[in-house]
Amino acid sequence: QVQLVESGGGLVQAGGSLRLSCAASGRTFNSYYMGWFRQAPGKEREFVAAISWSGGPSSLADSVKGRFTISRDNAKNMVYLQMNSLKPEDTAVYYCAASRDWVPRNDRLYAYWGQGTQVTVSS
Repeated sequence: QVQLVESGGGLVQAGGSLRLSCAASGRTFNSYYMGWFRQAPGKEREFVAAISWSGGPSSLADSVKGRFTISRDNAKNMVYLQMNSLKPEDTAVYYCAASRDWVPRNDRLYAYWGQGTQVTVSS
């Protein structure tokens, strides 16, 4: 019932910032918990961040705490990932995902996924 499209990826130097956006279609968007995952070449998919509701509780991976912020705007059917102080280790394809249950770190339980957007951080 939900389609997700990520945007905002690109090439950035270490220490720089990017803001990823995820546009969702479907009038039941507000009923879903939203998450961000990433996958680097040769590595398994990794949890990044998740948010329950607009302004509500969120979950962040230890590797991005203090640098990344997740937010959502239900009126616009959008979820965002603000990425600051980027490191080369952040290089990956970033995916937006939607879940009907609050299982922020379990990618297996997210029902809907976007196509991904590439983030490359150079040194």
